Amino acid sequence: MQTNFTAAQLADQDISASNTILRSCVHCGFCTATCPTFVLLGDELDSPRGRIYLIKDMLESGQPATEAVVRHVDRCLSCLSCMTTCPSGVHYMHLVDHARRYIEETYTRPWPERLLRQVLGRTLPYPRRFRLALAAARAARPLAALLPKQGVMATRLRAMLALAPASLPPAAAAGPQLHPAEGPRRGRVALMTGCAQTVLAPSINAATIRLLTRMGLEVVVARGQGCCGALNHHMGQHDPAMAFARANIEAWTREIDGEGLDAIVVNASGCGTTVKDYGFMFRAEAEPWPARAAVVAARARDVSEVLLQFGYEARRPAPGLTVAYHAACSLQHGQKITAAPKQLLQKAGFTVKEPVESHLCCGSAGTYNLMQPEIAGQLKARKLGNLARTGGRLIASGNIGCLTQLGSASLPAIHTVELLDWMAGGPAPANLPAPP
Repeated sequence: MQTNFTAAQLADQDISASNTILRSCVHCGFCTATCPTFVLLGDELDSPRGRIYLIKDMLESGQPATEAVVRHVDRCLSCLSCMTTCPSGVHYMHLVDHARRYIEETYTRPWPERLLRQVLGRTLPYPRRFRLALAAARAARPLAALLPKQGVMATRLRAMLALAPASLPPAAAAGPQLHPAEGPRRGRVALMTGCAQTVLAPSINAATIRLLTRMGLEVVVARGQGCCGALNHHMGQHDPAMAFARANIEAWTREIDGEGLDAIVVNASGCGTTVKDYGFMFRAEAEPWPARAAVVAARARDVSEVLLQFGYEARRPAPGLTVAYHAACSLQHGQKITAAPKQLLQKAGFTVKEPVESHLCCGSAGTYNLMQPEIAGQLKARKLGNLARTGGRLIASGNIGCLTQLGSASLPAIHTVELLDWMAGGPAPANLPAPP
């Protein structure tokens, strides 16, 4: 693709990076076939190729974003399926992240939307605030019937109330922790405990710690680590995202420079995609941040990668359960990890089935199911139908957003690591289906 940025524009590192990405696009259109919003809506501007043209024109003009550009970019899930499909290696993730930051800095949204985005950005990444918000949502759920039947904000508020769980597990221990290895120590890793996951499903981190320590790994929860920054980053809220990332880099650098780390283990794949991108995010910062960020990004591993590396083995007999495996977009497209989780589930004795259209997003996508509930609802229904047709009795996935989006009483959604921990001697997951 030909671009026409001025020399002054190209002096900006973000513009320069986006220019390189734009020039790698050859307009082939392969991305349209695997883009969830194009599949649903059939609008070229709601495809990666269409958004690339819109972003190019917006950035070249140097003018504030328009309502039309904002509308189509907002509809992007950042599922990154287009990056898996693209034969030219277009790094769409970096391009759309730059576009979102530009929109946030130049476009004035209607005040209700500005308020909602600020509330989400200042609530979801903070476990205590998020817990209080969920309690308030549960209390307000009976009032959902009083909301207007039409309107964007009413639809979003209904989606938020519907997604709030009926109850929450007890709060997990906060702050730094050290979990010694069982038997001879084979390695030392840091566990990223995250933000929303610690509120919605602390059992995931508990299962991860049990598994890793049982395999001879010392697990440290570093002082000062927290949200990865993805939630703010994907809403274009650059400064809060960088602040979260900076705190994590500082926390893990202390451990790397101290007793050392073999890996930084992330068990929410959306977070893992962001942590692995810290090197790019900090490329323009003053030293020592680029070097530190690159070291941290290089040590980041999805939990499935670490379990395979250190030789996961099951201890219980095969459970006789068929699992419908949902490949989170951030894992299969963002991190290019496709085989490891399925191999681990099979080693644990599960029969693993994959649905058709496994490349398509479930509609969760961070805050997407709150901000674009109608599209997210269509993608959810489509995904659940495909998962049900596998004959699986439960859904296994490696991302808390997907689990929240897809789980139900009829087809529970359980994190892969909880199933693996159970088969390796840990407790059975709380929402495991009863034997037939």
